[in-house]
This record gives sequence, C-alpha cells and structure tokens, in this order.
Amino acid sequence: MNNAAIRYSIRPLSVHAHTFEGRCTVASPDPTGQCFSLPAWIPGSYLIRDFARHIVAIRAVSGSRPVSLTKLDKHTWQAARLKHGESITVTCEVYAWDLSVRGAHLDETHAFFNGTSVFLRVLGQEELPCLIDIQPPAGEAFKDWRIATALEPAHGEQHCAKRHGYGLYRAASYDELIDHPVEMGRFALARFVARGIPHEIAITGQHDCDMQRLTADLKRICEWQIRFFGEPAPMPRYVFLITAVGDAYGGLEHRASTALLCSRNDLPWRGMKKMSEGYRTFLGLCSHEYFHTWNVKRIRPAAFTPYDLDRENYTTLLWAFEGITSYYDDLALLRCGAIELQDWLELLAKTISNVQRGPGRRRQTLAESSFDAWNKFYRPDENTPNAVVSYYAKGALVALALDLTLRNKTNGAISLDDIMRALWQRHGKTGIGVGEEDIRLIAEECSGLNLKRFFSAAVHGTGELPLKKLLATFGLKLEWVAAETPSFGVKTADEGGQLKLTTVYDDSAAQRAGLSAGDVLLAINDLRVASTNIDKLLTRCQPGDTVKVHAFRRDELKEFRVRLDRSQDDMARLVADARPNNLRRRWLGI
Repeated sequence: MNNAAIRYSIRPLSVHAHTFEGRCTVASPDPTGQCFSLPAWIPGSYLIRDFARHIVAIRAVSGSRPVSLTKLDKHTWQAARLKHGESITVTCEVYAWDLSVRGAHLDETHAFFNGTSVFLRVLGQEELPCLIDIQPPAGEAFKDWRIATALEPAHGEQHCAKRHGYGLYRAASYDELIDHPVEMGRFALARFVARGIPHEIAITGQHDCDMQRLTADLKRICEWQIRFFGEPAPMPRYVFLITAVGDAYGGLEHRASTALLCSRNDLPWRGMKKMSEGYRTFLGLCSHEYFHTWNVKRIRPAAFTPYDLDRENYTTLLWAFEGITSYYDDLALLRCGAIELQDWLELLAKTISNVQRGPGRRRQTLAESSFDAWNKFYRPDENTPNAVVSYYAKGALVALALDLTLRNKTNGAISLDDIMRALWQRHGKTGIGVGEEDIRLIAEECSGLNLKRFFSAAVHGTGELPLKKLLATFGLKLEWVAAETPSFGVKTADEGGQLKLTTVYDDSAAQRAGLSAGDVLLAINDLRVASTNIDKLLTRCQPGDTVKVHAFRRDELKEFRVRLDRSQDDMARLVADARPNNLRRRWLGI
C-alpha cells in the first residue's frame, strides 16, 4: 500500500448550481504556512484563463480545527502556521459551466473536468504522488453514471476504483494529475486495441454514431501513428473523450487521452455510404490530437520543461508543435487509407487558400505568431486577419515545404518523417526540451543540407512559400482561381437578421471607402442587403464599378461610395498527375 503525500477528492456538489467540491489533504504541509494555487492556464491552450475566478468558496481545516487562509494573489492562498506533524485539508467549491475542452462543466446530464479547474496545486510538493477519490453525485438519478478517464486506478489501496467506477485513482505528480481529464455520466463506450495498446472511445451527448465505423477508422489512424514513431507507444492506454452537441468543434491533447467537442452531425451514422465532409473533418481532429501524444506532450519546447502554470510560457516554436501536427493530421488519414487522394488534395487546398486570404501573413512571421499566441492568436478581434498569421495553418504549409524540400534535395532519402523520429528519440524519450534552433539543427544533421535560408524565410520571414514549384516536382499542380464576384474586401456575420462587418481587410475596397468593422450594412445601390443576397447583388457588378452603400455605425446612418476591386486569385486548387512519380509514391504512400 502506497499512502500518497497528497490526497484529493472531487464530487459533483450541485448539478443545478453547476458546482464541484474539491478537497486537497496534505500530510506534511509547510509548517510556516503552506501555499496552494490553481493554474492560470491549461497546457495546450495558450491563453491566461485564470481558473481561480471560478472558485466561489474556499476553506481549510487541520483535523477539526479551522485554519485561516490568506489570499496572496489572484490564484494563490497561504495557510496559517501549523505545528509539526499536523495535516491540512483545503476544500473549495468550483463553479463549472464551461462546455469546452479546456475547463469544467456540470449539469444533470454529465460532469466533465480538467484538473487545472478543480485541483489545487500544493506549492513545493508538486512532484509528490497523489491519490484522487472521485465520488458520485448524490441522488438516485445518477446511480448509473460511469467514469471515463485515462487516470490509473490506485491498485493496492483499500478503495481502489474499478475501471469506469468511483473510488481511488493515482497520479505520480501534480503534472500527471492535471493531464488526465475526467468525464462522468451516461456515455456510449467502445474499445479497440492498436499495436497492443488498449484504446477507448467515450461519447457523451445525444447522437446516433455508428460506433463500429468510428472504432474501425480510429484504429487504423492510431496504428499508423504508433508505427510512424516506433513501437512501443509511450502510453499504457488511451481514451478519446468526446462530447457531441449541436454545433461545436475543438480538441485538447493530453498524455494518454484527448478531450473532443464536436457536432453530433459530424459523427458517422449507420448506413452512411460516402464519408461526409463533417466526419472527414472530425477524423482529422482526432488524428491531430492523437499525434500530439508524441509532438508536444513528450517532444516539448524547452520553455515548457517544466510548465510554469502561473504565467505565460513563451516560445517561438508553436508553429512546429501545432503546424507540423496540422500537416500530419490529414496526411495520416491518407497514408492509413481512411480517406482518398482527392479528399486530401481538397483539404490541403483549403489550408493553402485560408493562409493566402489572410493579409496577416505579410505582417507577422511564424516565430512571432508562436511567441505572441498568448495575446494575439488566442485573443482574436476584428483586426486579427490583418495582423496575425495562424501558426496552425501556415505552420502546416511550412511543414509541407520542409518535407518536400528534404525529399527533393535528398532524392527521397530523407524526409520530415525522419526528423520527427529523430526528435522523438532525442527529446521525446529523454524528456529534454527542444531548443529554439534544435529543429533546424536536427534537420540539417539528418539531411546534410544547409537549411538556414529556408528557416529564415519560412519561419522568420513573411514572404510567399514556393509551394507551386515544390508541389510540381511531386506531380501536383497548384492552380489559383478567383471568385466570380468583384471584391468588397470584408468578412460578415448575420447577427439577428443584420449583416454586420466583422473584419474589413487592409487595403480593400471597403477600407478605402471608409467602412469599418462593426458597421451594419443596410443597402447596396438602394437595395436592402442581407447575408442571403449580398453575393447576388455584387455578381451584377464589375470590378471598377462604384456602388452606394448605406450602413449604421453604432446608431448613426452613414453613406459610402465603394469602388469594387477585382477578386484576388486566392482560391487554391490541386490537381494530381494521373501517373504518380516515385517521389510522390514515397511521400504519400499511395
């Protein structure tokens, strides 16, 4: 029996008030005043979220004696001095109404939490092992709730949990504790084994998912990725925690699981013959988060080794950990046979188009986008498309360009695949953080090439990537197509029947005319405009035409004269040669 120095318990306190009760008991607290803290952010989502703001009550006792707590900052408390040998228990009530993959959510249908939202960190004792007692909500209505988590039951303990049951679970440290989200409720459950590793799929919410189809598709994806990095896989088991709702999309990676949020319509249904676009996108999300099991959960930036949970952790490498992962997520679907070549070409063309349409690619480098993720990419506003480039999307294109450059210049002998496996051996398996220049240095060492110019231009520059030339070498033709309508130069959203400008692009027709984000369009050439007819109205115009636009700015009616531009050639289309060459066969695996 291993009595952990830190003991936690968690239970749904009120499904109607959406509150959890979390307890933390420390056997040997700092007698001068033990400090407790809740993380300011959750690894994998690079934004200060201040989870402590959801603590609605907190108290401490030693035995039956109350212990005073002094709040030191927004998320840290210090207990009063204790006598040597006295333990302390801190209890907090946490509000949980964030239906996302990042926080905690509780109602009468289910409970979900990340440890960063509910488990206090015992400062100075983060490396000690933990026991976690997961308790059910009170009431007969919840007696059939189960637990889905990658946490390991605390074998050897008297109240050890059975798989999917309540009771004691174990974590080797606080870092491990917060890296295992927990789902409680009534969920559909499926299992499969991939290269010897047990996997589970737990789906919460109303859905009609074809579990057999989903299981088969995820198995082939997981097996391909395990073979890609090399067996054995680094986790003893893996859990897909899926919440199906009306309309949502998101995922967050963990060391042995992932939390996913999706539209129920994106899941496969029984009798589905052709793969839907939504299901294809969902499989890409699953592939993306699973690839993170290696790339970012174990191959990590030096800046994340260890995580500083109190403040921003800055690195210029998010383009590699998210962008390279974004490159491989759909590529893995193709290589494992989950999708066809045409599907993959459409997905890649969409990524190319999205990057090309963003003026921000000319203003911000990938390194800058990575470094500033905390206050730019994760805090978007109306000007974000003009000022920010996505380290996901452009990062994926840089990964593509690097892969094709390596394959082309080494005649297929070396590829990005080799670089990722080298990173796994040197950094993932050893736990040594990846330095800011290490990816380039390893790529140069493996290939024998000088890649300083490539990285300087692609990662630290804002120029165009030579994708057309690179893809042509591999038998893929990149074509650019313009929209048929003249360009207004805006993004819009239908808000309560009003057509609102959400972004006005730099140097666009709308910007030159004086329109601004937040303006509500009323009419074009004296005809009422809405989301359903704006394209029809513009189709009847030619580039160079001047149209009269009426709009509200706040509560003031404005009139503008907009001289329409020609639409840019920013819609990518990829066409594959009928007969693939050897380079393409070795690259795509088909």
